Amino acid sequence: MADQKILTVQDISCVGQCSLTVALPIISACGIETCILPSAVLSTHTGGFTGYTFRDLTDDIDGIVSHWVKEGITFDAIYTGYLGSKRQIELVKDMFNRVAADQCLKIVDPAMADHGKLYYGFDEAFAKEMGSLCGVADIVLPNITEAAMMTGMPYVEKNYDEAYIRALMDSVLALGAKTVVLTGVSYREGELGAAVLSRGDKEISYYFHERLAKNCHGTGDIFASAFVGAAVKGRSALEAARIAADFTLAGMKATQDDEAHWYGTKFEKALPMLVNELNH
Repeated sequence: MADQKILTVQDISCVGQCSLTVALPIISACGIETCILPSAVLSTHTGGFTGYTFRDLTDDIDGIVSHWVKEGITFDAIYTGYLGSKRQIELVKDMFNRVAADQCLKIVDPAMADHGKLYYGFDEAFAKEMGSLCGVADIVLPNITEAAMMTGMPYVEKNYDEAYIRALMDSVLALGAKTVVLTGVSYREGELGAAVLSRGDKEISYYFHERLAKNCHGTGDIFASAFVGAAVKGRSALEAARIAADFTLAGMKATQDDEAHWYGTKFEKALPMLVNELNH
């Protein structure tokens, strides 16, 4: 396989182990050239810190992409994470048309909501626009909240059954995506996992692992980045989900006993595991 080049579009939170400070090292560790387009720069992430700085880079995006077009730069995969506005979503859709190489793999993590609520600053109109971006993606990586909000389905926090998960995933595929990897799925106490469904599949495929008592910041970005690396290396969506889930879990286990490390996940400790998994 020829060397491939990924573009990832999301914000930079300078401290906090999320977004681009997670995507760049993880995908690079997978042996893939990783290029970035920052949508904003923050001093820290917003989950627990106060008084953080924020600089919106929306006005810089078109100029950056236009320069790439002039230079003939294209990408074999484009992976989007947190996008701060409907305008940024529009610019990403335009980017898909302008700098995607032939057979470019487009992966969207609609990072906008969790636990039944949209992130600060987002509304239903934003969720609908994010659904339109997912509609032009090859693979989308929503959690249950995001899938429900993009499709207008009711959000069920727990005690759901497989029929609900299937209906939710079918609704995401109906937006236009080719494959949906739904995260945060659990049917039994003490387990957590991902569900994978592609157009034409008769049944959902699952990968489950143990559920830790303590959550960590940034795990969605860590999972998505590892998934992208594995997918671009040629792994199936289910296999990429397994690799990403195991990697994320290992980082969480390395963080559990460190009370001072409340702001992120020590994914760096698990990078050797990921590298070994993708090179054997």
